Amino acid sequence: MIRHSLILSSSLIVVACAGTPDASLAPELTLPAAFVSAPDAAGPQEADWIIALGDNALPGLIASAMSGNPNLAAARANTDAARASARAGQAPRLPSLDFGGTATTRPAGEVYSAGLDVTWQADVWGRIASLARASALSAEAAEADLAGAELSIAASVASTWFALTEARLQRELSERDVSTRQRQLEIVERRFTRGVVRSSDVRTARSALASSQATLALRERTESQIARNLQTLLGEYPDGMVTPGTALPDLAPLASPGTPQTLIERRPDIVAAEFRLAAAGFSAAAARRALYPSLTLIGSYSGQSTDISNVLSPSTMVESLTASLSAPIFRAGALRAERDRTAALARAQASNYVNTALTALREVENALTADGLLAERVSALETARAEAAAALELVERQYASGVGTIFELIDAQTRLIQAESQLIAARRERLDNRVTLHLAIAGPFSAPAQ
Repeated sequence: MIRHSLILSSSLIVVACAGTPDASLAPELTLPAAFVSAPDAAGPQEADWIIALGDNALPGLIASAMSGNPNLAAARANTDAARASARAGQAPRLPSLDFGGTATTRPAGEVYSAGLDVTWQADVWGRIASLARASALSAEAAEADLAGAELSIAASVASTWFALTEARLQRELSERDVSTRQRQLEIVERRFTRGVVRSSDVRTARSALASSQATLALRERTESQIARNLQTLLGEYPDGMVTPGTALPDLAPLASPGTPQTLIERRPDIVAAEFRLAAAGFSAAAARRALYPSLTLIGSYSGQSTDISNVLSPSTMVESLTASLSAPIFRAGALRAERDRTAALARAQASNYVNTALTALREVENALTADGLLAERVSALETARAEAAAALELVERQYASGVGTIFELIDAQTRLIQAESQLIAARRERLDNRVTLHLAIAGPFSAPAQ
């Protein structure tokens, strides 16, 4: 979906273009040969990171978003507008041709005239060519923005889908908790009726049940909201009627994230920043050249007659060619101010480019570091859940035999629910981080619009 090859080839053309102003060239960045946080042993990079996530429903959802998301539609329209502006920017390099005709009433009768005027400004200093290049580069930046928008929407859909699946699992966990608390309350009430436990045990069990019911209501609300967020990303009416996934997929081992250099060359926001830097450099060059004289050639081919049928007759036509040389003398400093302004904007774009690149590199390093740490967290929480389940089973037997207290039972049940909830959240967080990594490295994916 992301046009890596197109963007990269275009950027290479920009850098190699003859006569490129120095202000158009991206600053050199000192990059390591590999990401510092990358695993020592990693397989080849995934050809399609959406498939690599291992969720069968995800490709179809992202395909729907590619065709239905309104932000993507706006990005495509902006790209079309930028292409049109680029075509318009090429027009001043060619002559303009105008046709005109008049009819004048005089005492002797009507006089008709018609003619063609050709005007061409010779681009002696390359000012017009620089403006045209700036316009074309701005269109290339818009293309990169569109690629970035597609990648961002794909990542947002993936993250929201996993969040919705987590919300379902959390809601189902709360439902089981409520059922367990309800059974516990029934047991306590029967034991109270037989005089085995005190009334405080009954009230404690009722309080625990009410707390679980409150948590369930909160998680039902969360699931509904996330479902509507997903529908909005897909461009659908947000009625909340979305069937979540039944389980979070297991992640494969981390694949190669590539190198910092390949990231600089293919990540859409960095490529867009480079195009905008190049465009700013050409705009600054054009502003400097506006201080130089300009040469304009005007050709005219016109005729005049009292008979409208003879206006364009060869016998009445007159040819003329005019060369006009003009140089700015006094503009109250406007031209020099524009020169200084565009030069400052070019310097700002250079800084923006560096900042965009450093931000991208930081995002990749953070995601790589987090991947291993989140895997450790998931493993620890799996142990915590298993131990909490074993502890609850022991406490239940103790309470049934009259050895344990209601507080120990409720505490053990609460610990198990918390451990399971944290494990679900951690698995989803690890998936979300993997999506963040693919977004940061601008990983390739294929999800054709439906």
